[in-house]
Amino acid sequence: MTDTRNSDPGRDARGLEAARQLYRQRLDEIAPALAQMTDDVLFGGLWERPQLSKRDRSLITCTALVALGATEQMATHFPRALENGVTREELVEMITHMAYYSGWPSAVSAAMRAWEILARE
Repeated sequence: MTDTRNSDPGRDARGLEAARQLYRQRLDEIAPALAQMTDDVLFGGLWERPQLSKRDRSLITCTALVALGATEQMATHFPRALENGVTREELVEMITHMAYYSGWPSAVSAAMRAWEILARE
């Protein structure tokens, strides 16, 4: 049997973008003001401030998600962190580090989510 998972290197990126668009569409349907503020204030404002790089903002955001146990949001932010220059090793080390600050269960849940996500990258 031939492994075709990596036959199209852009497939995973397209799949992630499709998921982001679907998520945005659903958010817009249920909470249009929140969706608009997310675009304008969060991504259009906060993420564009020059005091921190996008790489650093991604690492900080992922750290907060681990602390919160927000595994659903990790599906978007972990790949974005990789796109923004955070390495796999740094992402995994952050999760390990957070086990001692935010608790073992949230770190193990994050590690399992990272395994799912990184397997596709």
